[in-house]
Amino acid sequence: MGIIPFENTWPYERQYNDIYFHSCPYCESDYVLTHMKLRDLKRAKEGIKTLLIMPCCNSKMTIMEADDDYFWSTERLRK
Repeated sequence: MGIIPFENTWPYERQYNDIYFHSCPYCESDYVLTHMKLRDLKRAKEGIKTLLIMPCCNSKMTIMEADDDYFWSTERLRK
């Protein structure tokens, strides 16, 4: 797989078993608690493609990989 540009990243936070965004990259809602499970986060960190449906606007984010701070997506998330 080629290098994913930084424009395709979005920061996330993890507190206990919850994964959330400070803002949604699609509808810009604040403090979005996702439905992502820890096992899905682990798979994303292993480089397994993971689909995340945003609970605020039902937009779909395809996560190619993850690290401890960012999700690396297939689409441009930063404007």
